[in-house]
Amino acid sequence: MSATVRRSRINIKVCHSSHFLSSSISHTLNTSQTLYKSLDFHTHCSSSPDHYSAIIPRKFDFLHQFSPFPSSSSSALSINSNERRKIVVGLSKMIKQSQGHVLRGFSQNFRPCLLVKIMKLLERREIAFAFFKFAFQDDSESFIRSCCVAAHLLAAEELRMLAQDVLWCVIDRIGVSRSGDLVEFMWREHHVYETDFSVLDSLMRAFVNAGMGLQALEIVDRMREVGVRPSASGVAILFKLLLRVGDHGGVWKLFKDMIRKGPRPCEYTFTVMILGFCRKGCLNIGESLLHLMPKFHCEPNVTAYNIVINACCIRGRTSDALAWYNLMIERGCNPSSVTYNTVIHAFCKEGNMVKAREIFDGHKETGFFPNTIMYNTLMNGYVKMREIGEANMLYEEMTKNAIPPDGITFNTLVSGHCKYGREEDGDKLLKDISLLGLLPNQSLCDISVSGLCWKGRLDEAMEFLMDMLEKGLSPSIIAFNSVIAAYSQAGLEDKAFEVYKLMECFGLTPSSSTCSSLLMGLSIKGRLQEAMKLMDQMIQKGFTVNSVAFTVLLDKFFKKGNVVGAQRLWREMERRGIFPDVVAFSAFIDGLSKHGQLEEACNVFSEMLKKGLVPNNFVYNSLICGFCNFGRLNEALELEKVMRNRGLLPDIFTTNMIIGGLCKQGRMQSAIDVFINMYQMGLSPDIVTYNTLIDGYCKAFDMVKADNLMNRMYESGSHPDLITYNICIHGFCSSRRMSQAVLMLDRLVSAGIVPNTVTYNTLLNGICSDILDRALILTARLLKMAFVPNVVTSNLLLSHFYKQGMPERTLKWGDKLIEIPHAFDEITCKLREKAHHMVEGADVSGVTSPKSLFLDFLMCITYDYFCRYKPHGETTKHPLKLIDRSYSGS
Repeated sequence: MSATVRRSRINIKVCHSSHFLSSSISHTLNTSQTLYKSLDFHTHCSSSPDHYSAIIPRKFDFLHQFSPFPSSSSSALSINSNERRKIVVGLSKMIKQSQGHVLRGFSQNFRPCLLVKIMKLLERREIAFAFFKFAFQDDSESFIRSCCVAAHLLAAEELRMLAQDVLWCVIDRIGVSRSGDLVEFMWREHHVYETDFSVLDSLMRAFVNAGMGLQALEIVDRMREVGVRPSASGVAILFKLLLRVGDHGGVWKLFKDMIRKGPRPCEYTFTVMILGFCRKGCLNIGESLLHLMPKFHCEPNVTAYNIVINACCIRGRTSDALAWYNLMIERGCNPSSVTYNTVIHAFCKEGNMVKAREIFDGHKETGFFPNTIMYNTLMNGYVKMREIGEANMLYEEMTKNAIPPDGITFNTLVSGHCKYGREEDGDKLLKDISLLGLLPNQSLCDISVSGLCWKGRLDEAMEFLMDMLEKGLSPSIIAFNSVIAAYSQAGLEDKAFEVYKLMECFGLTPSSSTCSSLLMGLSIKGRLQEAMKLMDQMIQKGFTVNSVAFTVLLDKFFKKGNVVGAQRLWREMERRGIFPDVVAFSAFIDGLSKHGQLEEACNVFSEMLKKGLVPNNFVYNSLICGFCNFGRLNEALELEKVMRNRGLLPDIFTTNMIIGGLCKQGRMQSAIDVFINMYQMGLSPDIVTYNTLIDGYCKAFDMVKADNLMNRMYESGSHPDLITYNICIHGFCSSRRMSQAVLMLDRLVSAGIVPNTVTYNTLLNGICSDILDRALILTARLLKMAFVPNVVTSNLLLSHFYKQGMPERTLKWGDKLIEIPHAFDEITCKLREKAHHMVEGADVSGVTSPKSLFLDFLMCITYDYFCRYKPHGETTKHPLKLIDRSYSGS
């Protein structure tokens, strides 16, 4: 183990799973060698794997000797390495039991009776089915008929589950077009082997497994025609398929058919339907079915209630979830630990810890005793609300009631102490856990690694993880996920991928948290295409990718301005059957609103409501912000009324956006009215509120009211920030009142605030339009304050050259700036183009004026700065190669 870890540390890109792979290959070779000896197909093989591999060609298929077909290439694609290993082990047992003659006979000629005998001798269903997939290498009509005979024989031997597997595999291979012929052949020959019900039930289940709902419904109709009643379990799995593919018409047709002709719907049938509709977002139908159950003499059980309660909680409808919780108690159905945990988690997520504790204490009335999971859920809620004292008291209560804490309990407590409490308390808790032996070594290691990550000591966490591996301790995926998440959030995505690679080498399968963290690391650095490819690879390899991963990418696509990419990702999310939650909808609506796609944002909002999800303030604020930014203020005000009617109170963000929209339209009195009404709603204006109103007055050139508002800000206990001063300076410069602008600059510096590039550029713009003498004095002050120019500065100066009738100077300096990649942008190019047209279309005087010398001086300083300070790019590794190399041998 330690040697493997040392090799990992030297070169993390080398896949150490090859050590384990070589061991399994060696075992397979030895097992296959035994098979060769038993069947006398090979007589000169050494027991040494190396010697054997020298004799047998490298691409030789050891199972090929048992196939009646000349080529086994198609079967190689139908079974995986794990199935191949199980087949080899199963066949070796058969040979030891002196059944080699059956294998010999089957290898010479495909006969259904021999195939069935081999499948029976393999004993286990999954191994027998794997052997059939290996043997199924032809889809000709004669071979399909032989497979049907094999299915009949299996049913006659009371191996109906295997018969259904065989039919499913055949139907999946031949497709819908030829499935009708298979049904007719199975029906024509079935009387010799099995009953009407047996053959039709097997066919229906096979079609369901193959995802062919329409054909399965046709089999049900055929059962009715011949007087056979479908089984309740068979109808239930058909319901699952129809609901999964969204065929609601087929669901109701089948349900009505059950009511009229049987079998009557039972508790399990209703539970399947409720779960299917809730998963598809049709919560109202699920609730209606739960109410309907008593009419069919089916008392709703705790599972049915839990499904509806969980669906309500997922959609943010905690009040409805609580109503169902109370109703189930009234009807005499005692809540389970799942019920309590679901409701408590929902209230904790909302931050309503009082209600969560009330539900937790409600177990005393029902005689239910809370378990570790319930304590952990409530404890996690307290920690996230930064109530560490309450979390500690809950832990003490746990100990008093003899409820055993687990790794999650201590993980939650340690994280709370590290993030929101005192680190020394977390360290003391870890020491107590270690001394008292409360947890196994693995869990203790996981918590220690997580604690170091929460403290920001990432290198120490990685060292601790490596030390554990060298000592032979095997940390769980929790420890690896903690380090991966910490590196990703710190922007060290390459290190995160190295830890991921190490995790793969030790045989741990990535969880949804692993995938989300890796994608976040790439997204933070703007490597979205790589993130998309990585997610595709993870899905292809069967890793768990949930809505969180999609939401992370969705948000980053919008932040990069790639609306089309975000829309494509949203459709891909739906295509893969991943149900968007409130957070995903919120991110999508927010991104669409910010980029002006308001109609689509409204459509998505409507879709969110149809699915039963409850929009929160963030969703409404996103739409209101979009309407305000794009001049649709009336719609924003209307949406605010809708928000109030649905029980949500506008917050400070909502109010600020409404005020901003009114200011943009010059409706300053209406904006002030909203400002005054804030106090009646229990809201206090913040710095954004004041800055928005001051900016509105400055743009209206009403500097007196802007100054009055600043004084009111002081009176309320607030203080102007840099943005406030920049707004006022811009207002004074725009109205050509440079003296007041300079006074505002003095107030800014006196307040201990450092001017930024916006401050300098605003003043510089005013200086360039001012009288030359005063402009020179003000410029000297700016230079003394260590003015740092940027591309806006250069464009501003080029613009003044152009506006003041000096296009040749614009062209001259524009040509120089284009030689420096970071010193120009699209606006620079447009200014050069305009200047070029002016030079061509008019006779430009070449006289040098004092103003042109002044502008040349400013541009010279700016150009010199750009030449001396060039940004340096950094190279990054390609993380996708790590994924490919991890599975190159699988």
